[in-house]
Amino acid sequence: QVQLVESGGGLVQAGGSLRLSCAASGRSFSSYGMGWFRQAPGKEREFVARISSSGGSIYYADSVKGRFTISIDNAKNTVYLQMNSLKPEDTAIYYCAADRTSYRGSYYSTSRTSYDYWGQGTQVTVSS
Repeated sequence: QVQLVESGGGLVQAGGSLRLSCAASGRSFSSYGMGWFRQAPGKEREFVARISSSGGSIYYADSVKGRFTISIDNAKNTVYLQMNSLKPEDTAIYYCAADRTSYRGSYYSTSRTSYDYWGQGTQVTVSS
């Protein structure tokens, strides 16, 4: 069992930056693949980024590529999402998720059904 707690959300102006954190508790964190998803009002939850337990395999959604960076610190049981050049369309609740399978191909990495545990989410609001 893994518990995930996100933090770092808030209100920021367009062009600004935020860093989200996801602290994990439970056993075997270092063997999990970790992902970030987001859900805007009235929309489906969508994939943002994923990182393998070693940090050697990373995927990004096209909409955030070049602006967001995912990283992992296994010593702290924490995964991060650095978000730069934020846009109003990035406004959403951001969720951290853990996958018991560390490595996946791009198709399954972006699918919500690949993830076994979810956090409660943190709100990110980008004003224009």
